[in-house]
Amino acid sequence: MNKKGEMSLLKAWIIVAASLLDDILILAVIFLGLWLFDVEFTWQLILIVVAVMLVFIFLMHKAVIPAIRRRVLTGAEEMVGATCIVTEALSPAGMVKIKGEYWKARVAKGTIEKGEEVEVVKIDGLVLEVRKK
Repeated sequence: MNKKGEMSLLKAWIIVAASLLDDILILAVIFLGLWLFDVEFTWQLILIVVAVMLVFIFLMHKAVIPAIRRRVLTGAEEMVGATCIVTEALSPAGMVKIKGEYWKARVAKGTIEKGEEVEVVKIDGLVLEVRKK
C-alpha cells in the first residue's frame, strides 16, 4: 500500500494473475486431454481460444485492477474529510449528522450554529473533531 492507501499496480496484477492461473490450467488440461485422445484441432481454434483469453485479461485490466487498487474507505478512514451538517450547535460540543447518522462532535475553537456545514478533521473515540467548511 502506498501513502494514499492504494495497492501497488504490481501487487494488483499478481492477484489477477493468480486468479487467472486456475482457468489457464483447466484450459491446458482440456487441450492435453483432447490431444491424448487424438482429437485434432486447428491452429485457428487455438488462436481463437488465445484471443478470447486475451480479451478476458484486457477486461480484467480495465475493470478489476482499478477496483483492487482503490483505497479502502470504511469506518474512520471514510469519515475524515467528510462533510456533515450541525444539528445541535457546537459550542464547543454538540451533534452533527453525517451520512444519515448522528454523531457527537466538537470544534477546536469558536462556535458553529445549527444548520452549518462542517468538515471532519479527526476522530477521537466516538467524538468527531470538526471545523467550518
